Amino acid sequence: MPFIVVCGVGMEQMHSAVMGNVLNPAYTPSMQYLWNHPMSLVQRAVNIYGSIHFGFVYKHWETVPVVQKEINKHFPDLPPILELEKNVSLSFINSHYSLDMTQPFLPSQIEVGAMHCRPGKPLPKDVAQWIEEAEHGVIYFSLGSVNRGEFLPANYRNIMIEAFTQMKQRVIWKFEKELEGLPDNVLIRKWLPQQDILAHPKVKVFITHGGLLSSQETIYHSKPVLAIPIFFDQPKVAAKLQRAGFGIAIKLKELTVPLVVDSLNEIINIPKYAKAVGQASLSLRDQKETPIDRAVWWTEYVIRHRGAPALRSPGADLSWIEYLCLDVLVVVHVGIFTLFWVSKKLLALACRVNKKKKTE
Repeated sequence: MPFIVVCGVGMEQMHSAVMGNVLNPAYTPSMQYLWNHPMSLVQRAVNIYGSIHFGFVYKHWETVPVVQKEINKHFPDLPPILELEKNVSLSFINSHYSLDMTQPFLPSQIEVGAMHCRPGKPLPKDVAQWIEEAEHGVIYFSLGSVNRGEFLPANYRNIMIEAFTQMKQRVIWKFEKELEGLPDNVLIRKWLPQQDILAHPKVKVFITHGGLLSSQETIYHSKPVLAIPIFFDQPKVAAKLQRAGFGIAIKLKELTVPLVVDSLNEIINIPKYAKAVGQASLSLRDQKETPIDRAVWWTEYVIRHRGAPALRSPGADLSWIEYLCLDVLVVVHVGIFTLFWVSKKLLALACRVNKKKKTE
């Protein structure tokens, strides 16, 4: 049965290699690294090691063996997942060249970054009124759906509350429980329509955990950020946002009231942040079709062509030894060594014969 996969973290080395598109570690950082280009000799060496190590651990130690063991309990007749993944017809990549580093793609790899982004819709009446009546604008604060505001340690939560008391802007905070001692300029809700809030012109800055989807939304809606990453890829995404000039990133353990206040005031009052993210938003929106229309068309293409085998790269059938031509290099080196050894022996023999003739 033909199937399509989605790579939610964007262009990723192991996933791309399965499709037959091995990314060059000389300029493609592994998932755990964020380096400027071009990378130095040391960075390239570390990147190669990190890419190999991460792939080995994923396939042979922590992830695939654990998942395979669980699958075997329920589907004993199913082929190994490492074999199944080789038959993927198409891959949707959660990236876009305006958001990420430009990389080579196969016809079977389709960029659909920010596919979930959309224009803003009317807000709930109470939220809309809160924003509209904000004389100095609004700060929106959400740590996403996984982290959840209630999981934020009390000391950091108190830092944010104290910082908000010093801001003249109103604050909308996605928080799942009731909070005591909130200043009058803070509104909390268990759930909020994030994109509709970000689309409102009175929203000045987005305090985010640096999740990939939230980052795409803030760029799409042209809002600068104060990023406070928590775990996984969030520190890397937050660093990318700061490096691109879209805002400021703060490590959670370094959080202080003055740092939060000063960072928010800088982002709100210095135009360079809003200008940078605004330019990126124009580039992201400037596409001949929407990412979701593109995804629909390619899905139907795979259906029409019964899995679209023509899209499959021959590189997907090669082992890493064959792909890197290591077997060819071994043969070439053995041939060169053999030629050198034979030449050396013939030269030595010729020297002995010549010496013998001179002696006679």
